[in-house]
Amino acid sequence: MSKKPQLTRSKLPISGRIVMFFIRHIQHAMGSMGELWRNPVSSVMTMAVLGVSLSLPAALQVLVKNAETITQSWNSAAEISLFVDDARSERTIQSLITRIKVYPEVSEVNYINRDQALEEFQTLSGFGEALAYLDTNPLPAVVTVTPSLRYSSPTGARELLKKLELEPEVSFGRLDIEWLERLQAVVKLLERTVLAIAALLVLAVVLVIGNTIRLAIINRRTEIEVMKLVGATEAFIQRPFLYTGIWYGIIGGILAWIIINLLVLYLDNALAELLGLYGSKLQMQSLSLVELGQLVGLASFLGWLGSYLSVRHHLRAIEPS
Repeated sequence: MSKKPQLTRSKLPISGRIVMFFIRHIQHAMGSMGELWRNPVSSVMTMAVLGVSLSLPAALQVLVKNAETITQSWNSAAEISLFVDDARSERTIQSLITRIKVYPEVSEVNYINRDQALEEFQTLSGFGEALAYLDTNPLPAVVTVTPSLRYSSPTGARELLKKLELEPEVSFGRLDIEWLERLQAVVKLLERTVLAIAALLVLAVVLVIGNTIRLAIINRRTEIEVMKLVGATEAFIQRPFLYTGIWYGIIGGILAWIIINLLVLYLDNALAELLGLYGSKLQMQSLSLVELGQLVGLASFLGWLGSYLSVRHHLRAIEPS
């Protein structure tokens, strides 16, 4: 009785090879997940370490994103105050306002005459009774100019101020924007800090996963020796370890996202009270779903990289005796 010829890998059609390729990868991925489940304590501790490590640069990224949002909202609220010469009549001032409104760099123009300026100063300063004894109004008329969005940055607003000061009716102008420049400098410093800390923690994540995979290889040394004796390829042996590193990265990235969202919920009320003192009602932004995908993708790549470096180094040292 003759045996039926077996369908070897070389006789499989291309479509069959592709299907078997994905089936083997799915089997190894599920098998590596099973290994994590069989060692829950060490697996959870490793994932927690990765989640905390990834949450620090993610938290700084959230801080930078919210600082940029606040800066942009304050940029659009920047105003230029033009103090008008006392000798100018109301008709001349209205002519000045008309000319300023046609500036392409200007978004809005408001006028505060001398009487309104004195009344506002009496209300805000608390010297209302003392100012009542003045014979004349010492305050000049003020034209407030709001730059357009393109010229709301410190550099653009300063250029617009120089242009407005050339108007003959303007004694001088004032742009209180130094604090905004300091805030932008702080935001840039935070961005560089995020990059530096992220680079250090990326290295830490790779080392943690690499060391975890090294311990897993040592624990399965006998199994690896047997697999090499029966002719298993290195790619076949190392694939489960690579998927283990990827699982570590994926779950660690999700944990980091959860930590950041809980932190944002905790700090949101305090930030709302702080911004309320400055007349702002912005809400603190957390990591979006797109950023979650980016974080998980980066974490899974780091998990694969740490596993790959560890596997390539330690598997070669294991040879069947």
